[in-house]
Amino acid sequence: MENTINDLRSAIDLLQKHEGQYIETDHPVDPNAELAGVYRHIGAGGTVKRPTRIGPAMMFNQIKGYPDSRILVGMHASRERAALLLGCQPSALAQHVGKAVKNPIAPVVVPAAQAPCQEQVWYADDPNFDLRTLLPAPTNTPIDAGPFFCLGLVLASDPEDRSITDVTIHRLCVQERDELSMFLAAGRHIEVFRKKAEEAGKPLPVTINMGLDPAIYIGACFEAPTTPFGYNELGVAGALRQQPVELVQGVSVNEKAIARAEIIIEGEILPGVRVQEDQHTHTGHAMPEFPGYCGEANPSLPVIKVKAVTMRQHAILQTLVGPGEEHTTLAGLPTEASIRNAVEEAIPGFLQNVYAHTAGGGKFLGILQVKKRQPSDEGRQGQAALIALATYSELKNIILVDEDVDIFDSDDILWALTTRMQGDVSITNLPGLRGHQLDPSQSPDYSTTIRGNGITCKTIFDCTVPWALKSRFERAPFMEVDPRPWAPDLFPEVK
Repeated sequence: MENTINDLRSAIDLLQKHEGQYIETDHPVDPNAELAGVYRHIGAGGTVKRPTRIGPAMMFNQIKGYPDSRILVGMHASRERAALLLGCQPSALAQHVGKAVKNPIAPVVVPAAQAPCQEQVWYADDPNFDLRTLLPAPTNTPIDAGPFFCLGLVLASDPEDRSITDVTIHRLCVQERDELSMFLAAGRHIEVFRKKAEEAGKPLPVTINMGLDPAIYIGACFEAPTTPFGYNELGVAGALRQQPVELVQGVSVNEKAIARAEIIIEGEILPGVRVQEDQHTHTGHAMPEFPGYCGEANPSLPVIKVKAVTMRQHAILQTLVGPGEEHTTLAGLPTEASIRNAVEEAIPGFLQNVYAHTAGGGKFLGILQVKKRQPSDEGRQGQAALIALATYSELKNIILVDEDVDIFDSDDILWALTTRMQGDVSITNLPGLRGHQLDPSQSPDYSTTIRGNGITCKTIFDCTVPWALKSRFERAPFMEVDPRPWAPDLFPEVK
């Protein structure tokens, strides 16, 4: 399949060749809640409150208050589009991305003359510098803590060993003319770097990279244990593209930036400095998170002191709608690849495919398709589920189905749940396990059996047919025909 992408602009060029994958508008839009409100109806999908739908990526060319800016949303907001951008079939994404994470290609450093991201430079020590007027950071809802950079890929290095570099998407809220707050989940590798720097009383240099080759964003969303401490996730994108990601030295901090990014914010995480996330709005909320709810504003977050902003000419600010299908793609593809690799290593040939369902934001709900090949495979479906839960700790529920069920069709999954499961024998509950703090039901307030926030009861729904009964559960055998002569418009030929 076509795959000549090395940055966001070449990705857009590819989408423009495929009907229904990309649209633009010159109708003015306010980045404060209105843009997300519009895209909700165009293509946000995911766990966004209905009505919403899966649709094209969308470029807004006229941003109110920012005459020189444009904003792209929804680049990753469909599985079909993700497959197109990565050069494979939608059903093969887990295998394709799983192969890449096992065969990384390390990034390379290029001179500034070869880095489009530094075509324009603004330094924060200029008295006229103001991040709030330079970049149209959007809000998703009217109750957000403030304007957020929702697709800011933070790049930082271990202050004790700068050969160890990590990239992660973090929640970044604009606070002042040259300050951002940054939410770091416990255990993230950049949080380890930050703590080391803070303990030494030193700032941690970082670059915030926005507007990227989709392969970079997807690769960056892998987590431990698949990508352990010291694994540079930029190598996943290198493997997906079969060429290294290019980096360039920052103009104001001792850190690298992604050379073909649209926008770079350079700065330092300050030691010992904290800020209330919603200090200017006092809404009590942060922004909409992937489970579909507005997260609580954090009362004390680290601060990034901005040193410079660099951009391409006519730069594109890339964003997403928090609970949308875009999150399912970004979080879900690494989840699927991690589970597939782990189960295949333990039980070769048993797992046929895996889908990190959009109802769980690509994190909470896994659909595992298995194939029982012999009597001794009975029971291995439970083992596969346990391996998945161990591989990706944020999973909450797993649905196991046979090879004749389409895991990407929720109706087919619910059919299996309805006709191939009995509640008293097919459900396994695993209480008291670590889950995810953004699930509002994972709290002692919800159930007295929960010991603390982020602790949950994980559930395995076994909707597979017992081996001894397989002949009684064969689906109705319709005749195989080519329907195109009767309805050619509904079944276009695949090129």
